Amino acid sequence: MAVAPPIARLIALLAKLPGIGEKSAQRLAFHILRAPAPYASELSEAIAAVGERVRLCSVCMNLTEADPCAVCVDARRDAGLVCVVESVPDLLAIERTGEYRGRYHVLHGSLSPLDGIGPDDLKIKELLARLSDGEVREVIVATNPDVEGEATALYLQKLVAPLGVAVTRIAQGVPMGGDIEYADQVTLGRAIAGRRPL
Repeated sequence: MAVAPPIARLIALLAKLPGIGEKSAQRLAFHILRAPAPYASELSEAIAAVGERVRLCSVCMNLTEADPCAVCVDARRDAGLVCVVESVPDLLAIERTGEYRGRYHVLHGSLSPLDGIGPDDLKIKELLARLSDGEVREVIVATNPDVEGEATALYLQKLVAPLGVAVTRIAQGVPMGGDIEYADQVTLGRAIAGRRPL
């Protein structure tokens, strides 16, 4: 490379981020170089802080600095309602809706035998431990509507239902603003099956 070794190293490290190729990494590196000097320091401090201070919440497995996390200690949230998600970005997406006021449980993945991901690789044991005290009355399974997410949802239903806890699945169907004629068969079929009164 015709750049200084520190720049080449930065580009190589940025290129290891998911979804970032070498050209994007190069653009990011040069953006950092062009930014005011304090920006690079603040960025490196923020990255170091994430590695040093962020850990899993001992209750819900969310990423947090304080344990338990802010969601788990919020007394205004319904402790009897637990929404199970695959990842922290999924939790954040549900929070952005402003419609959910219960608690969460983050699995950190979904079942995928082809990728070698089984139940022991997910935070399922921690979920079952939470349910043992009888405080939770409903588990909302909000895994992705793909093969792995569906397999995970079915697996959780088989484990949780015998505990006397209601297990529900988030509704799936045609997205707002979507055209029915362009919806795939599975999505449209679920929309019909999950219909509700007006």
